[in-house]
Amino acid sequence: MDETVAEYIRRTVLKIPRDEIKMMLQKWGFLSESQLQSLNFHQIKDNISQEVVQLCEENSADIKQAAVLDIIYNHIYQNKRMWSVYQMKKSGEELEYFDITDFKKKFKRRLRSALKNVTITFKEYEDNAIWIRVAWGTPHKKPNQYKPSYVVYHSQTPYVFISSSVLKSTLPLLCQALIVASNYHDIREMELRSHSLNSLKDIVFKRYSQNFQTCTPKPLQGGNVEPENDIRIVEENRSEKERIHRLNQEVFGCGPQPKLEFAQYRLETMFKSDPKMDVLDKKEPFRCLVKFSSPHLLESLKSLAPAGMADAPLSPLLTCIPHKARNYFKIREKKGLYPESFVSP
Repeated sequence: MDETVAEYIRRTVLKIPRDEIKMMLQKWGFLSESQLQSLNFHQIKDNISQEVVQLCEENSADIKQAAVLDIIYNHIYQNKRMWSVYQMKKSGEELEYFDITDFKKKFKRRLRSALKNVTITFKEYEDNAIWIRVAWGTPHKKPNQYKPSYVVYHSQTPYVFISSSVLKSTLPLLCQALIVASNYHDIREMELRSHSLNSLKDIVFKRYSQNFQTCTPKPLQGGNVEPENDIRIVEENRSEKERIHRLNQEVFGCGPQPKLEFAQYRLETMFKSDPKMDVLDKKEPFRCLVKFSSPHLLESLKSLAPAGMADAPLSPLLTCIPHKARNYFKIREKKGLYPESFVSP
């Protein structure tokens, strides 16, 4: 077994929590049951990794098997990576039949016609997801296994989820191979990114509940009984809470929200001032970048009005994120329209 393969397997095992190493090696399926039983999983991870490498050497492991182990690790710990959503388009009618063998063949052929030194690995999962791992080299260097790209493609859908390599020049090659292999003619980034791959899928596949009509509103629970002389205040407070509750359900629905960590708004409008004030001799574009961050942004936005931290309803600039399937926005000036209409397509 090549030394670089041995080292890569060792480092991959070291990334896995000790109590999950056995489970992940079983999913890998490269080591026999008797080999797994011979391993001592109660020792320090460095010793475990060395023993795994020795067993892999007995089985003559190569970089293909090492890459599959890496895919399994990233499938389980997919939230450690940043994922971007891409949408492909066809020129004519979409084909209903999808041939995975043909897809793999076309993908490899297209990529290797542009760059010989690449390692391409596929793994299929039960939800029709095809995971693709591409390690990139150069015309004169072997592929760097520590900086690969990961692609998740759901067959018979136009959506692709990509966690790119740090080598930005590889992205056009990857996109070109995808559209050729899947019989599309164009691909574009959707300006939608998150660490939560499943939440991105929920948004683009419309698997979350955002329509309040699909759920039955629950009556708000009252607090302590107020004195009779404050009955008007009590009724006003209750009415306001019910209004906020209803508006929140209209916008966010009853179910849990997809998990996004941020939303970014780039403002590109003209600075306006009274001509008499002579603030600016000429019209200058006013540029500003606003970024909202939270471990769970949409749930945080949903809680603002009920907590009394914002008026209901919230601005459509904030509530349109799942509907528009994007969390990067450019706000440009359009005459005669309100700011809520500034969002670029």
